[in-house]
Amino acid sequence: MSIADQAPDYIRAISPYQPGKPISELAREMGLIEASIVKLASNENPLGISPLAKEAVARAVAELARYPDGNGFALKSALSERTGVAMNGIVLGNGSNDILELVARTFLTPGAEAVFSQHAFAVYPLATMAVGGKPVTVPAKDFGHDLAAMGAAITDKTGVVFIANPNNPTGTFLPGAQIEAFLQAVPERVLVVLDEAYTEYLSEADRYDAISWLARFPNLLISRTFSKAYGLAGLRVGYGLGHPSVIDLLNRVRQPFNVNSLALAAATAALGDDEFLAKSADLNRRGMVQLTEAFKALSLEWIPSWGNFVTVKVGDGDAVCRKLLAQGVIVRPIGGYGMPQWLRVSIGLPEENARFIAALPQALA
Repeated sequence: MSIADQAPDYIRAISPYQPGKPISELAREMGLIEASIVKLASNENPLGISPLAKEAVARAVAELARYPDGNGFALKSALSERTGVAMNGIVLGNGSNDILELVARTFLTPGAEAVFSQHAFAVYPLATMAVGGKPVTVPAKDFGHDLAAMGAAITDKTGVVFIANPNNPTGTFLPGAQIEAFLQAVPERVLVVLDEAYTEYLSEADRYDAISWLARFPNLLISRTFSKAYGLAGLRVGYGLGHPSVIDLLNRVRQPFNVNSLALAAATAALGDDEFLAKSADLNRRGMVQLTEAFKALSLEWIPSWGNFVTVKVGDGDAVCRKLLAQGVIVRPIGGYGMPQWLRVSIGLPEENARFIAALPQALA
């Protein structure tokens, strides 16, 4: 018997998360020059890092021999001022991914159920299975969450419900009133995780105030990240907002120094760079039009998106992706999400979008 056979069955049943292909990897595989490659696969901010965050990182380098502030006082203070949530209602994570895993470790036990939508973020089942929990996937409605069906899927064994809004990888969106009504109907013993990784890309007309719900729903946890609109994907920093009793439990199981010093400094500075955030959202809106107009010209179906990406139907997603890779364009096939005919394309700079648009007809041929 192999030592690997000693691991629990639920660990050996996990299929590892497949990230977007790195530029350096494609360059090696295809013999391409890295500078010639366009990556539109991982929903990164094409503007890069906030100038204020870059300055903060430069200052923080001198203290790298020291451990980071394990409590993240400066970042929590800035988040508290921005959100109105007291510091004891904030937990920091190594990306919002870490927050999701902390939730699973804290609120799921072997055999407990976690409910989420079909075509939702792949980390929900991964985090659930890693602690021996049972994933309960509810069929999607128009590629998004069917809250009525998700509510009906809750049983005595349910510990957590995950809702992504906007959803990744489909980009679908639920109006705030629908989520609020769902929270009113969910049993108080079930934790509802509202994953708002892409909330900064919402228009003013679509925005809702989930933070105001925390006072009424102690079983609500809001998860957010600095990896998308704030441009800090490489530093890995996210946060959760919730009732102090929930946050206290998450802090008991998180690693003592789960957010590094550079990430803490960068995120604190980025949070105050409203100009960069507005510029990122504006670029995203214009890029969305650029891509969807191209899809329209090619008579391709796409899913209306509220994120910084758009999902388009191309026939054989893997085959079209390979043809795009050969042209130095990286996008994301999503067969692993049960959508083998689709590709997810991140919004890039205008010239990067144009590269993809130019390469797409040949990849479709």
